[in-house]
Amino acid sequence: QDAELSGTLSLVLTQCCKRIKDTVQKLASDHKDIHSSVSRVGKAIDKNFDSDISSVGIDGCWQADSQRLLNEVMVEHFFRQGMLDVAEELCQESGLSVDPSQKEPFVELNRILEALKVRVLRPALEWAVSNREMLIAQNSSLEFKLHRLYFISLLMGGTTNQREALQYAKNFQPFALNHQKDIQVLMGSLVYLRQGIENSPYVHLLDANQWADICDIFTRDACALLGLSVESPLSVSFSAGCVALPALINIKAVIEQRQCTGVWNQKDELPIEVDLGKKCWYHSIFACPILRQQTTDNNPPMKLVCGHIISRDALNKMFNGSKLKCPYCPMEQSPGDAKQIFF
Repeated sequence: QDAELSGTLSLVLTQCCKRIKDTVQKLASDHKDIHSSVSRVGKAIDKNFDSDISSVGIDGCWQADSQRLLNEVMVEHFFRQGMLDVAEELCQESGLSVDPSQKEPFVELNRILEALKVRVLRPALEWAVSNREMLIAQNSSLEFKLHRLYFISLLMGGTTNQREALQYAKNFQPFALNHQKDIQVLMGSLVYLRQGIENSPYVHLLDANQWADICDIFTRDACALLGLSVESPLSVSFSAGCVALPALINIKAVIEQRQCTGVWNQKDELPIEVDLGKKCWYHSIFACPILRQQTTDNNPPMKLVCGHIISRDALNKMFNGSKLKCPYCPMEQSPGDAKQIFF
C-alpha cells in the first residue's frame, strides 16, 4: 500500500479523475437546464390557469333537473366512446335509468368502428347493406366507398386475387350511375395487377388516408341515421367552455373593478361576444344592422322589397303610418310586403 505508483498508473488515475469531474460538471449543467425549464412550466401553469372559476358560474345552475340532464349527456358520451362499463356504473351511482334499446346502437357502431380501424370491412358492409334505403335517402355514398375499399384490398393481393376481384366488381352495378368515373378507374387498375398497383399510374388507390376517411364517413352517416350529432355534445360543450372561460374571467374582473354590476345580470346572455372559431359554427347567424342584435325565432330577419334585410323588431320600430322607408336606400314600401328570411 505504501508503494509508489508507477508513472503509467498515475497517468491513468489522473485521466479517470478528469473524466469523472467532467461528467459530474456536465450532469450538473444539464440538471440546471432541466430545472430551469420545469420551473418555467410551473410558473406558466400558475399564470394561465385560474383555480377560482366560480365567479363566472350561474348560481343555482345545477338543480335536480339540470343534474339529471348532465348525467344523461355524460352517459351518452361514454356510450359513443365505447366505454359501456363506465356508462353503466354512472347510471347506477346517479340512479339514472337508461333504456337498453338506447345502448344497443352505440354498441354496434363501436364494434364496426373498431373493425374498420384494423381494416376489416365486412361488419361495415353488412350494416350498410341492411340500411341501404335510408343511406340512399340521405344521399350517402358510404356503401360504394366500402365496396371500393374492399376491391382495392383485393387488388393488393396481385394476380392471385384477380378472379375474385372481377367477381366482386359486380357489386358496383347499383352505383354505376353516380360513380361511373371511379368504377372506370378501379377496373382500369386490373391491367397492372401483374406488375403491381404500387408500380402503376393507379398507385393513388393505395393511399392509407382513405381508411381514416372511411371511419369519419361511417361515423357521420351512422349518427345521421340515429338522429345524433357527429360529435359528442359533451366534448363540444367542454371545448367551447375552454375557449370562452379565459375571456369570461377577464370581463368579470373588469366589471368588478369598474363596479359595473348591472352589465352582466341576465342568465342566458353574455356581456361580450366570444368567438369560438369556425369549428363551432353550426348554423347561420344574422345580426340586425339597425338594432345591433342577433335575430331569434321571435325576432326573425325580414327581407324588404328593395333587398335589404333587417330584423322584425327594427321593422316594427321604423313603421310609420302605412309606409316604411328603407334605412339604406330611398325606397318607400309597405311593411306587409316584407318577407321572412331563412338562412
